[in-house]
Amino acid sequence: MNSPRRLADAHPGPPFTVTLDGRDIEALPGQTVAAALWTAGVTSWRTTRGEGRPRGIFCGIGVCYDCLLTVNDRPNQRACLVSLHPGDAIRTQEGTGHDD
Repeated sequence: MNSPRRLADAHPGPPFTVTLDGRDIEALPGQTVAAALWTAGVTSWRTTRGEGRPRGIFCGIGVCYDCLLTVNDRPNQRACLVSLHPGDAIRTQEGTGHDD
């Protein structure tokens, strides 16, 4: 079976580690938060205000805001647009991401 990297003839640099709520996640150079989380099997990382419904990636292009999470203590970052760097700390987000 061909992997997407093989089909695209992609040769990313070596993987590095980021954390999601303290759990180590492997990422590749140039990968977005959403791509790294999907690769790790994580499909939901935020809950909605009010009803607390789970959310993850929806549009994948930064339009819908369903994929918000906290990256390096900055809430409301769109996982589909933020590129990862070694040591980044990602946190799941409840509601607005601000202490209420």
